[in-house]
Amino acid sequence: MARPAARIGVRGMQLRLVSGLAEPKEPKITTEIPGPRSKAALKQLSKLQDTRAAIFAGDYTKSVGNYIADADGNLLLDMYCQIASIPVGYNNPRLLKAAQSAEMATALANRPALGVFPSTDWPAALEESFMRVAPRGLDMVFTTAHGSDANELAYKAAFMHHARKCRGARGYSAQELESVMDNQEPGSPDAAILSFSLGFHGRTFGALSTTRSKAVHKLDIPAFKHWPRAPFPQLRYPLEKYAQENAQEEKRCLEELERILRTHPVPIAAVIVEPIQSEGGDRHASAEFFRAVRSITQEADVLMIVDEVQTGCGATGTFWAHEQWELPTAPDMVTFSKKMQAAGFFHTGALVPDQAYRNFNTWLGDLPRALIARGIIDEITEGNLVEQVRKTGEYLKSHLQPLAIRYHRLVSNVRGQGTFLAFDCPNAELRTEFLNLMRQEGVNMGGSGEVTVRFRPMLTLTKTHVNVFLTRLESVLNKMYKKHWPQN
Repeated sequence: MARPAARIGVRGMQLRLVSGLAEPKEPKITTEIPGPRSKAALKQLSKLQDTRAAIFAGDYTKSVGNYIADADGNLLLDMYCQIASIPVGYNNPRLLKAAQSAEMATALANRPALGVFPSTDWPAALEESFMRVAPRGLDMVFTTAHGSDANELAYKAAFMHHARKCRGARGYSAQELESVMDNQEPGSPDAAILSFSLGFHGRTFGALSTTRSKAVHKLDIPAFKHWPRAPFPQLRYPLEKYAQENAQEEKRCLEELERILRTHPVPIAAVIVEPIQSEGGDRHASAEFFRAVRSITQEADVLMIVDEVQTGCGATGTFWAHEQWELPTAPDMVTFSKKMQAAGFFHTGALVPDQAYRNFNTWLGDLPRALIARGIIDEITEGNLVEQVRKTGEYLKSHLQPLAIRYHRLVSNVRGQGTFLAFDCPNAELRTEFLNLMRQEGVNMGGSGEVTVRFRPMLTLTKTHVNVFLTRLESVLNKMYKKHWPQN
């Protein structure tokens, strides 16, 4: 028993020490990436789990601020941040302090079933975390485990709401109660959630039926076959040059949405949409488009769910991306996860089921996640980080746009809001080469869609970090031009 105790002690010492780490001024690369230690760690892990998607093994005792450390001691400026989910830096002192608090220790050692035995501090934890940043018009929160789960349970809320409208004042019939046990109507009614082409809403069963980004995510998995998809606008860039064409494209998509809602043979309970189609290739639409979607859903008496799993928590220059739409009425639900380091959906009392235990699970969220979310929101508020994101994003975008002219064979369609930016490469092969070279230069980045490079930095990114990035970006672009277009 002595050996495990010693390991725990070492880990505790490491945790105390990491809060004193200082962010480096620039990346430090001493091996190829992945290096030998990363490769060895991934090889060991592959005996237990599928590691084919893994890029390198991280060392989170040495990662700090905007820099991620790997197993070989390399330090990379992280512009990808665990698929857009690290908000205020690795080993953030405030979050480390929260993690080591007595409050956290009690919550971790005594995880309650929050739906039946909520802790006395759970209401305060909700008020001090999620409800501080609740979207306008939504005064309740349903906490869940992850982004897919948030969307899945939002769909359940939508279906229960839809059925309650259809049922009216009467209770459940004997036929409904009996037929549902065989997954048959009327107890299990035919109803649908509408999503948009190239959208991504998760990998659980209901969420996967609304995911339209890549076939590999959906292949071989049974789906809800009557759940429709509407087209999402494919805008052309620069926006000011193609204003008329883009307006026509959005009009086409809105007309098709209206047609589907009017004619679809299966009742549609809700429409779900991302403010930016993040996994589908960083696809955008105008605020006018989203205002029209809201108007159309209201006219059709269909709920509108805004999926802010990836766009929420400040990355677009407003805390919630949909704030920029200036909707006359709030969406019916807003789902969140990623940078919030917790998950769930905001809603109103109208979407609370008519009976207990209907939208339910054992944990119904997690107090430790709420405590971390509280610390994250404190950091964002005290550091004015949303405004910092807006200014840093403007600075970064203003430098990407001229690079897209100079290196037009590699970089096109610069776009985005805040630091939630992207550009396109000519093809998937060149994008893969670009991402690999950026890592060798000390910058961790990721892709989305078929050819897009996406920026998903932390809210703590500054102009100084951007300058470090731009130096390495131009170095990689020069190397690729010399290799592929030596005559230029």
